[in-house]
Amino acid sequence: MTAELLVLLIVVVTALAFDFTNGFHDTANAMATSIATGALRPRTAVLLSGGLNLIGAFLSVEVAATVAEGIVRLNEVGGPDLLEIVFAGLVGGILWNLLTWLFGLPSSSSHALFGGLIGATIAALGWNGVIWSAGKQGVVSKIVLPAVLAPVVAALVAAIATWLVYRITRGSDEKSVTRGFRWGQVGSASLVSLAHGTNDAQKTMGIIFLALIAYGSLTPSDPLPLWVIVACAVAIAAGTSLGGWRIIRTLGKGLVDITPPQGMAAESTSAAIILTSAHFGLPLSTTQTVTGAILGTGLGRPGAEVRWPVLGRMVVAWVFTLPLAGLAGAICWALAHGIGGLPGVLVVFGLLVALAAFMWLRARRAPVHAANVNDEWSPPPPDGTTPTASSDGTAPDAPSDGAAPDARSDERTADAPSGDTTRVNSSDGHAASEGTAAQRESARRS
Repeated sequence: MTAELLVLLIVVVTALAFDFTNGFHDTANAMATSIATGALRPRTAVLLSGGLNLIGAFLSVEVAATVAEGIVRLNEVGGPDLLEIVFAGLVGGILWNLLTWLFGLPSSSSHALFGGLIGATIAALGWNGVIWSAGKQGVVSKIVLPAVLAPVVAALVAAIATWLVYRITRGSDEKSVTRGFRWGQVGSASLVSLAHGTNDAQKTMGIIFLALIAYGSLTPSDPLPLWVIVACAVAIAAGTSLGGWRIIRTLGKGLVDITPPQGMAAESTSAAIILTSAHFGLPLSTTQTVTGAILGTGLGRPGAEVRWPVLGRMVVAWVFTLPLAGLAGAICWALAHGIGGLPGVLVVFGLLVALAAFMWLRARRAPVHAANVNDEWSPPPPDGTTPTASSDGTAPDAPSDGAAPDARSDERTADAPSGDTTRVNSSDGHAASEGTAAQRESARRS
């Protein structure tokens, strides 16, 4: 096995790792509102989303063909140099995904990937290696404008849809309306999951395809290999099934208090926009689309409270995604290229593993999981990470953000046709006290 083949294998593994982080980072896009309203049990929701992401990844390859086309001039390099750029860009994207997950911020995985690639390309080829603006091509047309327009359009459409729903159902039996929209949320959330798999898994397919071209095993005119499609579909589905509870909590409980009609309006709007973009081969950010739609439902429901400080933190993360992911990509390329060859790639890969482990351990201090993801929202702690929702202030037994809690804690949430949800501790049979935000914060600090 040659050194160049080992580099290719590391690039493929890193690409699948990015796909995995994309899955658990973006689970909230589809299922946050359904979990928040009680339409689906938390674990049922993420497993359903994972399965539909798997199916969606096989439906289209339009985005895969255009993942980096018109953004960076990677056709000017080849072989080991191109593999280094792709690898560094992937590492930059993964690090930004993990950082925003730690802080519970729904940031765009697509833009993190593009930012990493842009930064690595600038470090390798200079500013001319990036197509900033050229008609329908370039960073402005393919990234910046969609990033601005998608959430705005989604917010407007969702606001109108929510207003119409409440207008039409005014005077109807509230329990019947809630029950009906909970069932509707199951369908609309499933559609968003399918759309996410259709749109996002293909970005990783395109990156692996690019790496295979750089290695020389494929040409640009070759079809996308089946094993690439299968591997990317499985990776994003596995990540989605893990459940990015920190971001699910922010979108489901932090931005707006969501009712079933709002949830269905947000999900239906998001699915329509995402599927339309996938049809035309546009690499749209599902995160920004869904966030805009959820915001729109808060604006469209009379008397709803929008937590603007939470939205402000999200927007800050969006603004800094491209430059900071790009900076990470540039640093990783400089390190890998400076050391050179396989040793340089191994050093950067080891750094990625170490930083990922650090952030995972940091997340254990205030874990969010299926058992507490729906507890009442409280402001973030001073360190800025997602606030734990534990009612007694102690860290739950779950080993990590996405891992299952200890068997002593049993979810008693309802499926779509049921009413309100109640969580019960099976060890003593008593309902867990929600408490106030101040009590939880005081207990947590003690």
